Amino acid sequence: MLSSSRCLSRNIGRSLSAIRQGNNVLTRRGAAAISTSYPFAAKNTIKSDPRSSVFQIQYFRTSVAYRDEVLTIKTPAFAESVTEGDVRWEKAVGDTVSEDEVVCEIETDKTSVQVPSPAAGVIVELLVPDGGKVEGGTPLFKLQKGSGAPQAAAAPKAEAPAAAAPSPPPPPASAPPPPPSTAFEPIPTTMPPVPPVPTHAMDAKPVSSIKPTAPAAPVVGGAKAARTESRVKMNRMRLRIAQRLKEAQNTCAMLTTFNEIDMSNISEMRKSYKDAFLKKHNIKLGFMSAFVKASAYALSDQPVVNAVIDDTTKEIVYRDYVDISVAVATPKGLVVPVIRNVEGMNFADIEKTINMLGEKARNNELAVEDMDGGTFTISNGGVFGSMFGTPIINPPQSAILGMHGIFDRPVAVAGKVEIRPMMYVALTYDHRLVDGREAVTFLRKIKSVVEDPRVLLLDM
Repeated sequence: MLSSSRCLSRNIGRSLSAIRQGNNVLTRRGAAAISTSYPFAAKNTIKSDPRSSVFQIQYFRTSVAYRDEVLTIKTPAFAESVTEGDVRWEKAVGDTVSEDEVVCEIETDKTSVQVPSPAAGVIVELLVPDGGKVEGGTPLFKLQKGSGAPQAAAAPKAEAPAAAAPSPPPPPASAPPPPPSTAFEPIPTTMPPVPPVPTHAMDAKPVSSIKPTAPAAPVVGGAKAARTESRVKMNRMRLRIAQRLKEAQNTCAMLTTFNEIDMSNISEMRKSYKDAFLKKHNIKLGFMSAFVKASAYALSDQPVVNAVIDDTTKEIVYRDYVDISVAVATPKGLVVPVIRNVEGMNFADIEKTINMLGEKARNNELAVEDMDGGTFTISNGGVFGSMFGTPIINPPQSAILGMHGIFDRPVAVAGKVEIRPMMYVALTYDHRLVDGREAVTFLRKIKSVVEDPRVLLLDM
């Protein structure tokens, strides 16, 4: 009986061993088949469970270099009021760019939109010519991802055979030059031959990379210099500014009223508190904040100046908020970023906002949202030395205040002639909506607030 049990145990053990061997064979055959059919899975790990007749395959994603991947960069979406723009390229085909580096700039009617590179790589193709018009979503250029240019990698290979070639033997040492002759040599009667101009150097560079040489200085007493002209295409911003100004002249019945402001008190206040103001608010105290705050105060007193005519419905739209546009001159043209809700700001808030918007304008970072809206505009020509002028309304607004330079002039004060720092101010308004009484009252309110800022505290 015992021997029968041992025989039975041996038979069971042999059967289990055969099953395990069969599973191993199946596992190896399955792995070989997978490796043959799917080369990318050659490095995959195949595991077998000795307690099961089903083999398991564990997949691992191997790292892949995407250096050959080519991306197509498209035009970013514009604001609702902007439909198209002109492309101005900062880079060319073959240039290596880093991530977030500006590749091109799209000039729209209101601002410029910068298009950065989404990754480091090489520009392989420009899909839009320089100056071409694009809309939102238009393909701009193709970028090959990677840190180096393919041309740079091919350059060492091309230079390798040249380096391997044997160098020519050095020329024999030349004899020492003869001593200079003291006798006078005869003057040559023929011109020496002119060496030919090499053309291969010019052909090796694109036309855009060859800089023109500076013109020679005119010879004194010789012929007059040539009278030349140059043509430069107007950018979209300048075209839009010209169009809006002409529309304002054609639409509005513009009339301008003037006044003068004695800047003595505001200058004394600025001189007394500018250091303390700078220490507390980390911003300089200027005259612009006083005029912005005075304009908000006058607009609340004369709400019709803050209103606008809706030509489509023939209605007057009154606004209970004050958003003042401040004209800022940039190399590309005049922009008018908006200071919103001025009625709730103090001098420090206004100065900080003006400084922030001015910095964005100088760095060409103004967005369309920064210039949309605005119920009133202030233009400060005094920073350029202007003494007198009539500003043009910024549509669809109804009025604009023009500031000018501060000059010492003799004025009558309490029956005496005194020298005071004076500024001329001008208010241009749409006479279809604003009458002369409201315009003059508005300008006198600004004059009273700037000449004596205590009027703001007393609400007079």
